[in-house]
Amino acid sequence: MGVTKTEIFSAEQNRIAELAKAFAHPARVAILQLLAQKKACVCGDLVDELPLAQPTVSQHLKELKRIGIIQGEINPPRVCYCINEAVWEEARQAFGTLLDTVAGATCC
Repeated sequence: MGVTKTEIFSAEQNRIAELAKAFAHPARVAILQLLAQKKACVCGDLVDELPLAQPTVSQHLKELKRIGIIQGEINPPRVCYCINEAVWEEARQAFGTLLDTVAGATCC
């Protein structure tokens, strides 16, 4: 991650930040919502369902796959994607724990 000095933070903090990146762009949120809604592997029709160019969708899919929150199976000429349920659960727990830590805290 370069100059962000990630090495000074815990593995858990780095992973939460990485998982948060999956939700850090509205296009990725839309892709995740679509995949979660379908509850199945989606092949090719993501571009048809999103108001984005195919290269843009591909870049977001690549990032989501790198993070691990989606998984894809290549069956030429198609690639099918679905939510990686284990990583989805990891994100749900990580964000829940983080948000619960702050719940009820008072400020100044």
